[in-house]
Amino acid sequence: MLRKLLIGTMLAGGLVAGYSATTYAAGGSVEVLHWWTSGGEAAALDVLKKKLESQGVTWKDMPVAGGGGEQAMTALRARVTAGDPPTAVQALGFDITDWAKQGVVGDLGEVADKEGWDKVIPTALQNFAKYDGKWIAAPVNVHSTNWVWINKKALDAAGSKEPANWDEFVAMLDKMKANGITPLAHGGQAWQDATLFDAVVLSFGTDFYKSAFIDLDPATLGGDKMVEAFDRMKKLRSYVDDDFSGRDWNLASAMVIQGKAGAQMMGDWAKGEFLKAGQKPGTDFVCIRFPGTQGAVTFNSDMFMMFKVGDDKKAAQLQMASDIESPDFQSSFNVVKGSVPARTDVPDTAFDDCGKKGIKDLAEANASGKLFGSMAHGYAVPAAIKNAIYDVVTRHFNGDIDSKEAAKELVDAVAAAKG
Repeated sequence: MLRKLLIGTMLAGGLVAGYSATTYAAGGSVEVLHWWTSGGEAAALDVLKKKLESQGVTWKDMPVAGGGGEQAMTALRARVTAGDPPTAVQALGFDITDWAKQGVVGDLGEVADKEGWDKVIPTALQNFAKYDGKWIAAPVNVHSTNWVWINKKALDAAGSKEPANWDEFVAMLDKMKANGITPLAHGGQAWQDATLFDAVVLSFGTDFYKSAFIDLDPATLGGDKMVEAFDRMKKLRSYVDDDFSGRDWNLASAMVIQGKAGAQMMGDWAKGEFLKAGQKPGTDFVCIRFPGTQGAVTFNSDMFMMFKVGDDKKAAQLQMASDIESPDFQSSFNVVKGSVPARTDVPDTAFDDCGKKGIKDLAEANASGKLFGSMAHGYAVPAAIKNAIYDVVTRHFNGDIDSKEAAKELVDAVAAAKG
């Protein structure tokens, strides 16, 4: 199980010396199942489509809307059950491991060995991109999840001070509410609720986060500090508008972009929405770590998991894997997507201020041992435990149980999911 990201320092130098693109396919096609359907995500994915098309590989798109990927995994199960898996599937963490155990994934060793992936892809990502020593997925990026995105005009109207702790965050949200806008843009979906909870728990300290979501310690999950974390979630709920139920994350981002809301707690994929809307960091929006979490990072990594395909499709699949790991793609894709490269040798020169901060924060958190897989996004615990936590968090966020009940149920839910 992943304990923390052992990522190397993101070098500010040039691209990997001696790297040259490899051609595996002059023709063929790839069918790609993914959930990148928002404007910013689609713009980033287009970078990969165009790279493949320039090499004669046809892209067959299979988008499944739903920002957390649950619907995509449902669609995938139907395809695999029917004996007709796609060429490649966007997947996260323990979901990749679960599919690998079923013996249906492909082998990317031919390209990975030739291009030296072992040397440049962080070990913690390899823990999921490999199974039984074989490469089965190509990591696209590293996202971090404990961000807050703030409308600059709304921040200025609330006093211009970026909040550095919980009390200052609440004060900012109170001022935004008094100014007549929705303080916190949020979508009422289980994974989004859990994303908030991830950051809130991390703000109580990395030891607390690790004990709760990595070690799954019952005393931590049900203790007084967890009750306080749930109390903070209740407070955050008071800043969310009444129409939040079922709202997609990118629509919440749009509220901040348009000045209808002051802030959004969301992973750095949200930055792609701001960039797509023509906004600039520092001028139109501000990016900060959730107050109390600066110096620590929770992460996920989007990967394209490859399935077993016929010989007629194998070359195109390998070409896609090679293109994903090429340094030029890693830079150009992540600049658009809002994330940072999944290779340790890609410079930050093309990235904006928020991107440079993301790369710097990752390196610093790794060096201090404060970089952890995100519970909310499938890199801390297996899906069954994650979903059990989701259920408790969402029930509490919707007012069905109070904070003390939520902490108690968290213990029970995790114990039951562990079996």
